Amino acid sequence: MVLRRRERTKRDDLLQKREAALLGGGQRRIDAQHKRGKLTARERIDLLLDEGTFLELDSFVEHRATDFGLDSQKYPGDAVVTGYGKIGGRTAFVYAQDFTVLGGSLSEAAAQKITKVQELSLQNGAPIIGLIDSGGARIQEGVDSLAGYSSIFHNNVWASGVIPQISIIMGPSAGGATYSPALTDFVFMVKGIGQMYITGPDVVRAVTGEIVTHEELGGATPHATRSGVAHFVAETEQHSIDQ
Repeated sequence: MVLRRRERTKRDDLLQKREAALLGGGQRRIDAQHKRGKLTARERIDLLLDEGTFLELDSFVEHRATDFGLDSQKYPGDAVVTGYGKIGGRTAFVYAQDFTVLGGSLSEAAAQKITKVQELSLQNGAPIIGLIDSGGARIQEGVDSLAGYSSIFHNNVWASGVIPQISIIMGPSAGGATYSPALTDFVFMVKGIGQMYITGPDVVRAVTGEIVTHEELGGATPHATRSGVAHFVAETEQHSIDQ
């Protein structure tokens, strides 16, 4: 009886962790994401992959940082959902940054999750698709976060010409988060919500005095018509996936 009770407790604990992972940063932040006209990371994966084929990896991973109050801000999965599934019956690997968790910022742990699916996609000769929605590096983690970017860029370069690498910009892609998509083969951007820039309008104004909006600085139109970074422009998130 004691053994069964322990097993039941462990199972209940596991189910609670799974429920927490599915909620990302919590219902309040999910509601805020929807209010901005954006889907959540998991909703995007559901749209992208064939129904019932997604196998998630490392869903309980948490960051290990303790400075700047991060020890009290831990979420299972830590700002990115990773795994693989089928698209039209063919295997594809995917990572979707979760803006509801600390703005989708890249931690050491999140970077390790992304590099893992990059390496698995290379080993299996399958495409990798990044659903990008991130404020950039998690600056509270300092060089640990930046080192994570270097590992991601390294894998981008190694995968170039070997497997298809696709990025769909479905939210901000700021700072370090911009470089990896720019290294991939195809970049899709969603009008109105997808932006790519090294730094945002506030910093541009402080340094140069120029006043620009997020869209003027790094929206889909300037990247499709001037910089050449974006290859496809979509009206909605659904449209970007349908393309």
